[in-house]
Amino acid sequence: MTPLGMLADKELLMIKLGKPLGLLAELTHRCPLGCPYCSNPVALESRAGELDAATWARVFREAASLGVLQVHLSGGEPAARRDLVDITAAAHDAGLYTNLITSAIGMTSGRLRQLVDVGLDHVQISIQDSEAFSSDLIAGYEGAYERKRALSSEVVQLKVPLTVNAVIHRANIDHIEDFVALALELGAGRVEIAHVQYYGWALRNRAKLMPTREQVERALHAVERMRKRYRGRIVIDAVTPDYFARFPKACVGGWGRRSLNVTPSGKVLPCHAAETIPWLEFWSVRDRPLADIWESSPAFSAFRGTGWMREPCASCPRREVDFGGCRCQAFAITGDAAQADPVCQLSPHHMLVERLAAIREEAAFDYRH
Repeated sequence: MTPLGMLADKELLMIKLGKPLGLLAELTHRCPLGCPYCSNPVALESRAGELDAATWARVFREAASLGVLQVHLSGGEPAARRDLVDITAAAHDAGLYTNLITSAIGMTSGRLRQLVDVGLDHVQISIQDSEAFSSDLIAGYEGAYERKRALSSEVVQLKVPLTVNAVIHRANIDHIEDFVALALELGAGRVEIAHVQYYGWALRNRAKLMPTREQVERALHAVERMRKRYRGRIVIDAVTPDYFARFPKACVGGWGRRSLNVTPSGKVLPCHAAETIPWLEFWSVRDRPLADIWESSPAFSAFRGTGWMREPCASCPRREVDFGGCRCQAFAITGDAAQADPVCQLSPHHMLVERLAAIREEAAFDYRH
């Protein structure tokens, strides 16, 4: 074994940092749906600025060399990319586990089969509600629900693992049990009960999407019942929604610790919403190798570890459990990304979260279109 003293500075840095495990590849911001809870930036990146397939192939090779194990091909809607098959093949050839995150709109049977033929490992389909009318209404796209059901059936027929993603808010939170039943009916092996994260476009609709505390409590009980009832048949992923939790979650395993996010134009982010913090500097894969960005990018260094923390985080025994919580949420609510996530009951700003959670507006959604 090589003594630590003989390792190069770069190797020592990588030991200290650890390896990223996942890469979220946002292939495009184009999307046919108008979901009011969309987590993409308010200012979307244009088609003209999207990375080409050859650049994505290089990024995937560099990611694999860094230690990344899986890539999530996302958007917008990845099917909007005519070269999606080539991009998927490149990810597979780099040795990455490939997960397609799709709305199912624009994905044909023939194209799905092509993706599977070049190495697609997993498909995640978002469904907005457990029945057609409400699902289409939330998505802002008539007929979307039936297309999602049809593509789900084709995924299962091709023997590709399927996850159903259900983004939960006030309009559908009372349908948790129906969501799980639907996922089972479709043949999914996993269902994600993913409560809305209020940044990006979703922040505009926060008061229209916010559930009541009573709804949240019923939903949490429903999840536990479903987990007991369907143990061994389907995996149910769910957590307490942030605005109703006592402690925050570690943002993607901790800022700059386990994952990278590459935007359609090539900017590399420590988390999906990091661009909501205006003063961060993001480096691009067009200009620098992915390893250099992971190791040295100002955006990744900004909140990595615990040295940036103030009280109450700095002396908190949970500081290396939740790493201060979500930096984007701290900025959205307090205006200061270095504050403790105000979701935490120990935060001096926790009362702001309680006030926001109590504000509900009965009005039409502000759609993404």
